[in-house]
Amino acid sequence: MIDVTIIGAGVTGSAIARELSKFDLDVLVLEKESDVCEGTSKANSGIVHSGYDAKPGTLKAKFNVEGNKLIHELSKTLDFPFKENGSMVLALEEEGRAGIEELYERGKSNGVPGLRILEKEELHKLEPNVSDAAVCALYAPTGGIVCPFNMTIAFAENAADNGVRFQFDTKVTNIEKKTGDEGNYYLLETSNGNIETKLVINAAGVYSDVFHNMVSSEKLHITPRKGEYLLMDKAAGDLVKSTMFQLPSKLGKGVLVTPTVHGNLMVGPTAEETDDPEDTSTSAQGLDFLFAKGSMSVNSLPRLTITSFAGLRAHEDGGDFVIGEVKDAPGFIDAAGIESPGLTAAPAIGAYVAGIVKELLGASEKKEFIGTRKGIPSMALATPEERAELIASDPSYAHVICRCELVTEGEIKNAINRTLGARTVDGIKRRTRAGMGRCQTGFCLARTIPLLAEALGVDEEEIVKSGNGAYYIEGRIKDSL
Repeated sequence: MIDVTIIGAGVTGSAIARELSKFDLDVLVLEKESDVCEGTSKANSGIVHSGYDAKPGTLKAKFNVEGNKLIHELSKTLDFPFKENGSMVLALEEEGRAGIEELYERGKSNGVPGLRILEKEELHKLEPNVSDAAVCALYAPTGGIVCPFNMTIAFAENAADNGVRFQFDTKVTNIEKKTGDEGNYYLLETSNGNIETKLVINAAGVYSDVFHNMVSSEKLHITPRKGEYLLMDKAAGDLVKSTMFQLPSKLGKGVLVTPTVHGNLMVGPTAEETDDPEDTSTSAQGLDFLFAKGSMSVNSLPRLTITSFAGLRAHEDGGDFVIGEVKDAPGFIDAAGIESPGLTAAPAIGAYVAGIVKELLGASEKKEFIGTRKGIPSMALATPEERAELIASDPSYAHVICRCELVTEGEIKNAINRTLGARTVDGIKRRTRAGMGRCQTGFCLARTIPLLAEALGVDEEEIVKSGNGAYYIEGRIKDSL
C-alpha cells in the first residue's frame, strides 16, 4: 500500500511532493495529463506577489508572504529563473488614493516588508512609461517575476530525484474510503487501474471539488475563472521595469502589465467565470479588452503581440484557500481553491501539507535528502566562456534549433534525457523555450520533432504536441499515393 498519493502535478502538487520527499515515505503523484505543469500552472501571470492584497488572517495572506520568502531562496537552490523586480499598484485618479492606502495598511498587517506609497513625481521617475494619469502607487519591492514552468518542473524533478514517483496519463475516476487490516485507507480507481493508499492529497486545481465531494458530506464548490493574456515580443520587454497592477476589483487584481523573467512583456488577465473546466479559448473581445485596459497603466502600449493564451483559476466560494485534513474523511487532505496568489504560495503550502502528513504518519526525515537541482544550461544566457565550455563538452550545444530564443540541440537533448524528461513538443517548449519566440515554432518545430522521435525511439508520426492525441503528422504523402 502506498503511503501518500497526490492528485495533480501542478505547482501545488509538485511543491507538496518535494516537501514530502524529505521523509521516508512512499509517495506517488497522479496526473491526468502527459506532463507536469499542464493546467493552471502553465497559464498564469508568473508573478511572485509580495502579499499586500490578501485579507489579513486568511490562508492566502499567510502562505503568500511565507511563499514569497521561500521562492527567493529556492530559485537559487533549485536553479529556476526569478527576478525581484518589484510591483506597483496604480491609482489612476485621485479618488483611488484611499484604495492605495488601504492596501498599504493591509500589507503591513500581513507582514510585507518595504511597502511605501509613491507620489506622482517619484513614480514617474522610477517608471518613465507609466500612464500620465497615475497620481500615486503602492510600491512593493519584494514583488517579483518567475518562470512558472521552470519552477513547477524544478519542484517535480527534485521530488523525483528524492524518490517520489510520477504517473502521467492517469485520470482518477473515483475515490472510496476503505477499512482493512492496516486500518483506514483509500481506494483510488484510475484509468490505469486501482491504487490503495493511506493518505490522499487533493491538489487537483479546478477539479479539486470533484474529488473532495467523493469522500465528504461537507461539499466544496469550485468555479473555474478564465483569464486571457497577451504576450508581446521582447522588443517591448523594457517598457516597464516593475509589475504594474491596477486597483483590485471583486473579480481579482485586474489587468497587469509586466515584464516577464525571459524579457517579454505580458498584459492580463481577464476574469470570466465559466462552467467548463477545460475552456482555455481566447476571444477577440477579451484580447481587445486587455489592450485597452493595459493602455490605461502605461503610455504607448505597443501592438507587438506574438501570442495569446488563457488559463483557469480555481475559485472556491469562500474566496480563500482550502487546506487541511477533511473532518469527515480522515487521511484525505485538501489543497483546494488555489488561485492567485497560489503560484507564490506553493512552496509554503507544500511545507504546511507535509507537516500534516508527518504528524498523521509519524514520518521520519531522510538522512540523505538531495536539496539542490541543476536546471538546463541556457546558451542564450551563457557567457562566451560558458558557451565554449558547453560546446567542448557536447558539440550539439553549437547546433541552433530555435533561432528566436537561441535554443540548441544540446539543450533539447538535456530536456528529454533528464529526470522527468520531456515526452512532448510542449514539454520541450516549457523546459527550453524552443518555440516560445517571435515565430512561435515556425522555424524550430520541423527540427524538434525528429530530435524527440529519435530520443524516444519512435516514429515522427507518434510525436504529440501535449498528449491526448494531439499529433502533428497524420501520415506521409508518398504512402497515400
